[in-house]
Amino acid sequence: MQVILIQDVNNLGGAHEVVKVRNGYARNYLIPQKMAVEASPSNMAQLNERMKQLQKKEAKLLAEINSVIAKLQEGPLKIGAKTGTSGKIFGSVTSVQISRAIREQKGYEIDRRRITITDEVKELGTYKAKIDFGNGNETEVEFEVVAE
Repeated sequence: MQVILIQDVNNLGGAHEVVKVRNGYARNYLIPQKMAVEASPSNMAQLNERMKQLQKKEAKLLAEINSVIAKLQEGPLKIGAKTGTSGKIFGSVTSVQISRAIREQKGYEIDRRRITITDEVKELGTYKAKIDFGNGNETEVEFEVVAE
């Protein structure tokens, strides 16, 4: 029997997949547990429509991510830090400070957990950080640490 999975099922497949299973497994477990529906022509048409909507949504999200990436790469962020006489900063620059600088200077709210600083920032200068937007979309942002 062919069924359309509504949600991910271990060792069987992911949501929105059409899989072939034994009749008893489908009737006694998958369908009553609301994990799958029978692959009838009307359910297949609904699946195709749902997949089209998901693709449109993903395309819109990808376009939005690309516009954010373009805006972030326009110029370096400026992050102020307190320094000693030798140019070394007290403490180090963290992803929280980078997130705050993006919000204030570029106007985008980016979660600090998505930001990875490649080098340890202990002195004034220009550095790079990676921002992961998910689904393989990531960018490198340049930031400049300046004295306050």
